Amino acid sequence: MPRINPRQLKQNLRQGLYPIYVVTGDEPLLVQECCDSIREAARKQGFNERDLLHGENNFDWGQLLSAAGSMSLFADKKVIELRLPGGKPGDKGSKALQEFAATANDDTLLLLVLPRLDRSQLNSKWVKALEAKGVLMQVWPVEAAEMPRWIHQRLRAAGLDAEPEAIQILSERVEGNLLAASQEIEKLKLLVQDSVVTADIMNNAVASSARYDVFGLIDKALAGDAAGAVRTLQGLRAEGVEAPIVLWAIAREIRTLLETQQKLSEGQPISRLVRIQKRQSLIQAACQRLRPRHLENFLMRARAVDNAIKGGKEMDPWAGLLELTLNLSGKRSI
Repeated sequence: MPRINPRQLKQNLRQGLYPIYVVTGDEPLLVQECCDSIREAARKQGFNERDLLHGENNFDWGQLLSAAGSMSLFADKKVIELRLPGGKPGDKGSKALQEFAATANDDTLLLLVLPRLDRSQLNSKWVKALEAKGVLMQVWPVEAAEMPRWIHQRLRAAGLDAEPEAIQILSERVEGNLLAASQEIEKLKLLVQDSVVTADIMNNAVASSARYDVFGLIDKALAGDAAGAVRTLQGLRAEGVEAPIVLWAIAREIRTLLETQQKLSEGQPISRLVRIQKRQSLIQAACQRLRPRHLENFLMRARAVDNAIKGGKEMDPWAGLLELTLNLSGKRSI
């Protein structure tokens, strides 16, 4: 069984179909797109029937062998898609998969979808049996450092181009969530026609639909604009934004400031640490205003707010968020 990655799939499919495809990984968007490509290639080769099986608790593995043995009167080729969310077939499943592999033929295609396999699973008997007859595709998450390049490729595939700063903005906003990035790119296709996506366009496109967005709150706090940050916080609450979302943004920024301070102390330039030029001065000013001991104390308060959100009675969550907003702005609590 050749082991391939998603970038190699199209070329692999052009070379002809295998009777077995094992797609393993924890990145939902890429797994979904790989499966879509395999199904499409199968349809073009006459696989017009599809059985979908869910290998969850108490799954009857006889269904797999039964599906392989039953063919419709109106279709001569079939795709059997087996989703195994737990990733471990157990003894019965292992035997069934080995039996399926032993009798695999060109009229039945097995598409097995499961989470990322560890080393011991990759060396198991059932994987080895499938390996002898098909393709194993390992889908890895896109690393943070690779995210801008991935976004740029997706933009180009959508017929768009973008300024480097615009790409960086989207990369930071989606926090590694490929599905969110893909949805934002679909929005941009509707908003931008025959032009380059600028940083301003990207900011407007990916901002919250609320007039007060959480990223605006962070920027005001970093700039030391306590009054503006508090107004934004109040606006977020009035428009129904959930407290955990605001806390996530504030806590993330505090951790970013701590990490940036450490690297600045090691002599690394701010231009390398903060790619979005407009935010460099904001981050640098906040680092000069707030010492590491302050930020560590803020994180302790953030944990207390998190506890309050989860039902603790020591404080009102929004009062805690107000305190954190003032602190991040360089002001004492009320």
